[in-house]
This record gives sequence, structure tokens and C-alpha cells, in this order.
Amino acid sequence: MLDLFNKLHPRLQAVLSSMGFTRPTEPQVRTIPKLLKGDNLLLIAPTGSGKTESAILPVFHHILNRNEEGRSGISALYITPLRALNRDMLARLEVMGAQLDIDVQVRHGDTSKYQRQKQSKHPPDVLITTPETLQIMLTGSRLRKNLESVQYVVVDEVHELAASKRGAQLSIALERLVEVAGEFQRIGLSATVGSPVTVARFLAGSNREVGIVEVSIYKDLEFNVVTPQVTPADRTSARSLMCTPEMASHLRVIGDIVESHISTLIFVNTREAAEALGSRFRMLERSIGVHHGSLSKETRIEMEDMFKSGGLKGLICTSSMELGIDIGDVDHVVQYMSPREVSRLIQRVGRAGHRIHETSKGTIITTFPDDVVESWAIIHRAHSGMIEETLIHEGSTDTLANQIAGMVLDFGELDSKRIHDIVTRAYPYHHITQEQVDAVVQQVGDNRLVWHEEDGRVGRRRKSWQYYYANLSMIPDEKKYDVLDIVSGRPVGALDEIFIVNFIKPGAVFIARGEMWRVMEILHERQRIKVEPVRDPGGEIPSWVGEEIPVPFGVADEVSSIRAGIGSKIGAGLTDDEIARDLMEQFPTDRATTMSVVDIMRKQVNEGFAVPTQDTITVEDAKGSVIINICGGHKVNNTIGGVLTALLSARLGTSVAMEIDPYRIKLDLPRRIGAADVVRLIMDLAPAHVEPIIEMSLKHTTFFKWKMIQVAKKFGAINTDADYERISLQRLLDVYEGTPMYGEAVREIFQDKLDIGRTVDIIGRIAAGEILLAAGKASPIGISGFVGGRDLVSPARADASIIEALKQRIMNDRVILFCVTCKKWVSRTRVSRVQETPECPLCESRMIAALKPWEEEEIKVFKIKEKTSDELKRARRVYRNASLVLSHGRTAVIALASRGLGPETASRVIRKMRRDEDGFYRDILEAERNYVRTKRFWD
Repeated sequence: MLDLFNKLHPRLQAVLSSMGFTRPTEPQVRTIPKLLKGDNLLLIAPTGSGKTESAILPVFHHILNRNEEGRSGISALYITPLRALNRDMLARLEVMGAQLDIDVQVRHGDTSKYQRQKQSKHPPDVLITTPETLQIMLTGSRLRKNLESVQYVVVDEVHELAASKRGAQLSIALERLVEVAGEFQRIGLSATVGSPVTVARFLAGSNREVGIVEVSIYKDLEFNVVTPQVTPADRTSARSLMCTPEMASHLRVIGDIVESHISTLIFVNTREAAEALGSRFRMLERSIGVHHGSLSKETRIEMEDMFKSGGLKGLICTSSMELGIDIGDVDHVVQYMSPREVSRLIQRVGRAGHRIHETSKGTIITTFPDDVVESWAIIHRAHSGMIEETLIHEGSTDTLANQIAGMVLDFGELDSKRIHDIVTRAYPYHHITQEQVDAVVQQVGDNRLVWHEEDGRVGRRRKSWQYYYANLSMIPDEKKYDVLDIVSGRPVGALDEIFIVNFIKPGAVFIARGEMWRVMEILHERQRIKVEPVRDPGGEIPSWVGEEIPVPFGVADEVSSIRAGIGSKIGAGLTDDEIARDLMEQFPTDRATTMSVVDIMRKQVNEGFAVPTQDTITVEDAKGSVIINICGGHKVNNTIGGVLTALLSARLGTSVAMEIDPYRIKLDLPRRIGAADVVRLIMDLAPAHVEPIIEMSLKHTTFFKWKMIQVAKKFGAINTDADYERISLQRLLDVYEGTPMYGEAVREIFQDKLDIGRTVDIIGRIAAGEILLAAGKASPIGISGFVGGRDLVSPARADASIIEALKQRIMNDRVILFCVTCKKWVSRTRVSRVQETPECPLCESRMIAALKPWEEEEIKVFKIKEKTSDELKRARRVYRNASLVLSHGRTAVIALASRGLGPETASRVIRKMRRDEDGFYRDILEAERNYVRTKRFWD
């Protein structure tokens, strides 16, 4: 196909020749002929294989063949999910465009007012933009006129958009664009797609023809799985780095990899991990930077440029670097801990050897046996092409509400049937009924965002503009505080509100951008924090929320298969050496790493425990808890755990704490409830009851409240700047239960956090006897969970200085003492001034509740005579608080004054009955950290 380029416009051929493009790549060979014919097409090909040129060369060819009149407006839109991709795309396409007299420009939120006005008057041939900016362009009179000439739309990283509400919004926006420009050619680009047909349909719409070209990446990937072994030198360095010896070994191995390569990307799964590693490498004075989405734009660009120029040998990053941002050549990728998903591994390791026909090489640094087996499973699935399916947001009603407002701005007035006709052309809405559309119109009409009549007519109000432009993005609105370095005057990044509330006050030290910072001033009204740089390893790591990557069912299921295989080899009498040799032939790993897995499996079998697999779920009694070993992945285990905690809470009359990982569910239960009781509960559970139990229990969780508020904001029912803490969940439910808004909150949680279908299947198979449930005592595999990778930054025993700082903070914190007996005595004081045995001076009762300053409202609730069900729950919580103080005195007050510890958590901390005071405070520290990690999700 060397003559492929000869099919292009002569001027384009000449430019390609001058730029050194002499031979087309495989994606170009398979794609360009189809695109020249005008076909809609999804191209799936590795990073660095010439994907962009595959799409843009035919577009440039067609533009060159248009006469001057045909080029009066915008001919092509190039839509990318990230602004950083806009920057890269502009740099690449501008050079080629300039030589062809094709005007290529970029437009997004950072584009200057002057540049935007210039584009409106003199539109470019090709406009690179984001989905949100397209929303603006569709409603502007001059911009809308410029869009009339659009004939080509390229959607880059289409898989990233397809799986989000931004994608659902974009799918309707493209149909609104059809109303302006008529039909246009659609081209989608992606490096990894688990459901090509679904993503192709998402790109093209419900009823249009679309082709798929898939160029395999799997044969060009090379991996190695390693668990670093601790050396004496690691134990020494751990003390100065304020971390565990295990983490010191990880830093050593990563550092050695970086030094032995020219340029290395180090991918981590959370921004917490990025900051933890970054701060330690900075202390070691290594040439390794940090890059993630909460750092300031200036910092991110600086890091990208330094890495690209060779100023940094390594760059620690999160998913911010998965997509095709141009950072030059990368010759190795490190993945710190399991990548959790096949698609992430392929996307990340694919960044290495970012050139055509180069093998991409990566090392996975694992930290504990589950991590190792999970990485093996993901590598096997990657080589087999078993990528996770793409779940699009079908029928998302808050997105639809937003787009109805957009359509009334587009047309002034239209009827509900036309809205239905337009949105059902978008694939995420191909099943939506006229009745569902009418219900959403009714709700946005009730919120006075549009007007609507009984005959179906819908039109714009004055609030339509305000609402639409306040909700251009479907990313949830959350307050972030800008962090400003007062020494340099430069922005450091942004912190989530939840971290500010729980940990940040003047004098607090935290880590951001891999450096230590001390808080000097907090400006709440301006959402800004002023800081100064310090060198103090005891800082908290910023709580970057919502980033936990869930392990899919398919990966967890493969882990259980690997476990079963090892278990059967042990049962067949193979030695550890023989088993390790077999595993090393099967997976790219070393002996020490393999033996960490074989050792725990040998212990499990030798001690007479069943191995948890697809056909065997073990339920075990542990200290103060029951552990269910089930390889279900995060969503299945979250669903099963949610059902069990709801049933157990109803039976016990108190909340049941739950913790999950992909292979276990841990329930904190009173001693009278054991593994055998939980087995009976599961056996008695009817599959049909799973969904209603989950929905009923959801209503009482903080996460549901958070989701309802986010959806309500997108529906315009609540102001975007409304304070989360001041909104009553019960009132929201009273007003909106049964509406599209309520349904959307439930739908989104079901899709993003739960797996009802697989859970129902598993419960059904248990009932049918196809899955064995076995009760027993805690096993090696059972108790090995919930520790991997956690708190590697802090030593296992928190440093004495940290404990001392925690004590001082709690002692200086203020507390409200309230007598629940006479209900008259209220005292506001510091924790340090509380007596060993608090007592009411009015009635001499020792039933004294210790409340945090922001819980003063609970006193008013407690005094109400006729209480609602919600108020009754709050009053009981105050009573439990007082009972704890009655039993444990000042110790309970200290626990209850801690951040995020309610009566239940405080009780668990006190129950541990630590002999030494430091142990008690360590438990409080761990509980506070756990609170920050989980506050947004489940009670």
C-alpha cells in the first residue's frame, strides 16, 4: 500500500514527503481508504501508531478539495476530553496545516476573549475543542452560524468519553449539531476499547452505519511483576524517610529503574500515592517529578516540559497521563501496585516505546500477595485481549435535563416530541420513551428552567441561560481550595473541601506537589489557602477523593482461578519449587515474588482451610468481625456487603461497619453474631430481594445524600454553590422520591458502585448448591486482606512526634458537654479541661454527651418532644454518645472529639483497650485517616 498517500490531494502528498512520511502505518492503510469514501469509523490502535494522522489526513484532503465558498465556516471539529490534549493536537496539526493553508485553531475555557472573538468573525477550517466548549458554541448566534459548514467530527480518546456522563451529554450535542449542519462524517479514535461495537454505536448514533478498524496492541507489550525485598539498607533509609522498610525498598527499586533508563513514567492509582512517592524522592534529591489533575495548570505544564526536555528522568503520574498527552519518548513504564484493570495496564504501559513497531515495556511493583496474583491475572487477560466492557450511561436524566435547556436555547421553542426525536438519535438514549422525556420536561419546568404547555410545547425562560451555562460540564460540582505559595507567589494546586474540613488549619503541615507545606492562612470566602514551604516528613497527604479504581469482576474471577490452580497443585503433592517454576513459566515474574504467593497458599492448605474460588465462598470468624472470602471484585462485594449490613443492622438495631476489597467483605459485628449466622443469612436470602434491599438501605447513606445533591444541582433544583452540610436528605427524599431526579441518583450509584446482576446470579447459585458456603475460623488468606499498600507512607507504629502532635491537637479542640438527663446543662470547653468523670452540676447525672462544636444543632433536636423518624435517629445517636461517656469518662470524650469519630467508631477504638496511651492515640489516628478515605461513600 505504498501508493496509499497517492490517493491524497497533491499538496498533501508534498507536505507528507517534506515531513518524512514515506510509508503509511497499519492503522493508516486500513483507515484512510474508508474515510476518503466518507464512512463513519471507529479506529482502535496503539499509542504512537499514527492514529491522529489516520483521521486528519482524509479530513485535510477533503478540505483542500472544497472551494473557497465551501470553507467560509468551520469544516471540521476535533473534540478531545482534555485541554492538555488540545495543546498537543494544536502543536502537531498547526505545522501541517500552515503548509497547506489550512487554518487550525484551538478553543476551550482558557482561550482568550480576543482569540474567541477573532474565531467568531474569522472561523478556522479545523477547530480543536472540548465537549463543554461545543455546548457553548451551539447556543451562540455567530458561532452557531459558523457550525453550519461542519462536515467532519473527530472524537479523540472516545472510550474515555463513552463511559462518562460527559459522553452522554456529547452524544446529544452531536445530534443538536446535526440540526445545524446536517449529517457529517464521524471518526472516533482510541487506544483501548473493551466493547468496540458499543463505543462505535455511541460515536455514530442509534441508526447510522459505522465501521470498526482494530489494530492489535497486545503482541507488542512486555511486562515484569516484582515485589521488592527489604534489605538492611532499606531499614536504615526508612528511618530518615519516615516510611516503612517495605516502602523504602519500593523507592529503591523504582529509583534504580529510573536511573537505568532515559525516561520513565511511574503510574500510581491515587493522587495520595503520587504525593507520597514524590515527597520521598524529593528528599532523596532524585530527578523525579509529580503530575496529577489537582496540581495547578502551570505546574503540570512545567512537569511535562521538563520531562520532555530531559530535565526530569522520571515522572510520577495518575490517570492524567494515560491519555495521549505529548511528553516525548518514554522508554519504560513503572506501575506502582496492580493497575486494577486490563485497560489501564494497556493504556499506561502503551506509553513506553511511543513509536510505531516498538515494544512497550513495563514493570509492575507489587506490595503483597493479592497484589501479585491480581497483576498476573491482568497481564494474562491483556495478552488475551480481554479488556473490560465499556458501560455507557444509558438514559441519564440529569444530562437530558441539561440538554433540554440547550435545545430551547437553540430553537427558542419546540415541542416535546421533537426533543424525543433528537435525543433518541443519540445511542445512550435510544431506548428512552416519550413518557420519560415528558417527565424530565415536567421536572425542569417545575424548577422554572423552561416553560411547558399541556400540548407539549417547551420554551426558554430567563433562567434557561443561567442554568445551562452553570452546568456546561457534567462533572459534579465540588468546592476546591486553591493553594498559594506565599514565598514564590505561585499556585501549588488545589485541595478538596473534605480535606480542608478535617485536617487543614493554620500551622498544619501537608504534602502537595511532592513537597511539604505549612498552612499560614485559610480564606474560606475566597476558597484559598496560603502556605509556606517546609521540610517536615510528618505531613498529612492530601485526601484526593473519588479516585479508588475498582477491580472488575473478570479480574477478580481470574484471581480465583489462579488460586484454584495453585491449590490443586499443592493437593497433588507438588513441591513449592515445582509450583513456583510452573508459575514463572506462566507469568513474567521472579522467584521471590512468586514464593510470596506460594507461601500463603501452602499455609492455607496445610492448616486445613478451603481455598476461596469461584465455587467456594468461605465465611470466617475473626476478632470482633466476620470475613467473607469471595472473589467478586469491588462492585459485587460492595453489593453483597450492602445487603448483609442492611439485614444485620435491622436485626441488631444498630449500624454495622463494613469494609471491602476485591476478594473479601469484612463485617464488624458483636460477639453473639458469628460466621455460622452470616452463612444462614446468605442461604435465606432470596435473589429477588437484593435490589429492593439495596435501594432501601441506600437512602440512609451519606453517599446517597451526596449523589442526590449532585444530581439535584444538575437538575437546577439546588444552587450549584449550596452547602452540602446544610441540606436535609429527608427533605430531598420527601420532595423528590419517585421523580426522574431520584431515579437518576439511584441509577448512577447502581452503575458506578454496584453490580446487582452478578450479585443476584451468585445468590441464586448459592441457593441452587452450585457455590459452596463454608463457615470456620480466620484463615491466612482471610486475614491477609485490608492491609496491602495501606499506610506505607507512615511507619507501622506512628512516629512519636506525630502521636504527640495528635494529642496536643485533640486536647486543644473544643467540645460541647450536654446533660441528656436534665437537658438543661450545656458547657463549652477544651478537651484538656474535661474531668476524668464528667458530671452535670445541676442534676449530678453522669449521662453527659460530648459533642463537636458543629453538632450544637443535635441538642435542639434532642429536646424536641414530638420527633420525626430522622430526628429520633439523631437523638439516639446523642444518647449513645452519653452512654459511652458514662462508661469510659474522659477517654470517651477524647475519642468523640476526634475528627470523624461518632459513637460507633469511638466505641470500637475504646473497645480495643490498649494498655498504653500511645496505642490508644494510634487507633484514633487510624480511625481519622479511615474517615477521610471513606466519608463520602458509606455510613
